Amino acid sequence: MVSRQQRMDDFDLGEPPAGEPIELLCEDHNGTYMLPFPCRWADGAWHGITSGVRIEANVLGWRRRRLPHSGS
Repeated sequence: MVSRQQRMDDFDLGEPPAGEPIELLCEDHNGTYMLPFPCRWADGAWHGITSGVRIEANVLGWRRRRLPHSGS
């Protein structure tokens, strides 16, 4: 099992790049989790890229979205 700190080590805590698709690491009373959709930083808040809805979660860190590897 991966510890909270090990999971956080994969994410950045600094200022995120505006407008880029980003993966978010969040935390609630059950532990840490990644949102299952890309988000973007805009106007001082996180928003879902597709919906545009503001993310109301405790965001611990972010990282640039990792694209799946192709089988070629």
